[in-house]
Amino acid sequence: MQRRRTGTIAVVSALGMTAVLGGCGLTGDSDGVTLKLVAADYGDSKDNSSQKYWDELVKSYEAQNPDVRVDVTVYSWNDVDRKVRELVEAGKAPDMAQIGAYSDYADKGLLYRADDVLSIPVQADFVSQLAGAGQVNGVQYGLPFAASTRVLFYNKTLFDKAGIQPPKSWDDLAEAAEALKGEGVEYPYALPLGPEEAPAETMQWMLSGGGGYTDDVGTYSVDSPQNVTTFTWLRDELVGKGLTGPVAPGKLNRADAFDAFAKGDVGMLNGHPSLMKAASDKGVKYGMVTTPGIDGESKNTLGVSDWMTAFKKNGHQGEVGDFLDFVYSEENVLDFSRQYGLLPVTTSASQTMSTAAEDKNLKPFLDELLLSQLYPVGKTSWASVSADVKKHIGEAVASGGSPKGVLGQIQATAMRAGSAE
Repeated sequence: MQRRRTGTIAVVSALGMTAVLGGCGLTGDSDGVTLKLVAADYGDSKDNSSQKYWDELVKSYEAQNPDVRVDVTVYSWNDVDRKVRELVEAGKAPDMAQIGAYSDYADKGLLYRADDVLSIPVQADFVSQLAGAGQVNGVQYGLPFAASTRVLFYNKTLFDKAGIQPPKSWDDLAEAAEALKGEGVEYPYALPLGPEEAPAETMQWMLSGGGGYTDDVGTYSVDSPQNVTTFTWLRDELVGKGLTGPVAPGKLNRADAFDAFAKGDVGMLNGHPSLMKAASDKGVKYGMVTTPGIDGESKNTLGVSDWMTAFKKNGHQGEVGDFLDFVYSEENVLDFSRQYGLLPVTTSASQTMSTAAEDKNLKPFLDELLLSQLYPVGKTSWASVSADVKKHIGEAVASGGSPKGVLGQIQATAMRAGSAE
């Protein structure tokens, strides 16, 4: 298999030792090579932990590549980015990390470019919008790994009992939440602004209010009037009126919110494709509609991609590339996407999924992905901004909280972090 290289070409030693092609990649030396991968957990229990997915994939890969071992460590989304950062700062960067952001590492020259490690067909197969989002200054360093969009899920049984219709606007949503509360629903609207989901839930609400993390020219605008209006409304019309459940939004994580929906305790929440299976498995009858906006259906949809990165530290360029080509094969991309209810990041897998009967429920999400807005992940400052959102955004909607003050604080973080870009 052809592999394009634009980085430094390895020099053949004077002893005559040469790299030996094995299949479509490079084997290790006679003692073999061990690649270390740190990955995020997409499962909602030990039974479907991503560790099981990786263990099976690695077993298959190692059977074909006996000179290469792959050691995978999986952490929750609450911890994985911090764990990788700690390893990098300690000089112990893994060969690969599947995490939420990449650009700060790329900016420091720590990552291989996509075309340093991937074969040409594999790199060309990424969905173009996602590949573009993986670029810093026009060069792709972030390899999209999993994608999703968000829609509003609602519990049909609870809605029928309350005699209400799916909301189209914020006012509709607030009225529906009031009716659900009147029927004793524990979480009329689940608002997961805890660390796991804070950046996504925040952006979804910002977009529905006509704002976003950045303006039309890509400048941070976290504390824009539109965003302040959005979070003031959330504080006053949902949280302040007891319509978001017994757990403070800043303490509520996505996994817990999804679990509560699957138990029938949530009337509405923003969800991605994996929630469909979780709800169906528990017998919850659900519907999905476009996210409500300030004056009607939201005109913008959040698209999210998580990222695979390849670190230069250990120098295993060939082995890393060969393993990643295997990871991004159509079969493996489809397997991961179907197992966790996420959208594939390659064109080949997307085309297969869009026409497969077993994936028909995902087609609306696939269609939305092409029109969605993604985080400003190409900014090296995004990691700092995202971390600040995870830490503080819940304070904006808390009783007595100041949306303008909290958003202003995050904006200040964005400006400081962005000053070096």
